[in-house]
Amino acid sequence: MADRLTVLEEIIKEIGEELYQKWYNGLAIEDRTEETSKAMATNAGETAMWVIQTFMNKFNAAAEELKPDDSNG
Repeated sequence: MADRLTVLEEIIKEIGEELYQKWYNGLAIEDRTEETSKAMATNAGETAMWVIQTFMNKFNAAAEELKPDDSNG
């Protein structure tokens, strides 16, 4: 069960893979080395996670601001 990814983790993984492929396809053929590929894969995964976390934080903050103020009672 520990090997199973949550839905969010799976989405982040897939976005990271798609981002990596986009970056890799943009490289000149002579720059496509194993070392470059590994670095790009790591960076794409980290970037996908950062973008999604940042989006979720901003989305949740905006949603909190839209909630009615119950302190007026």
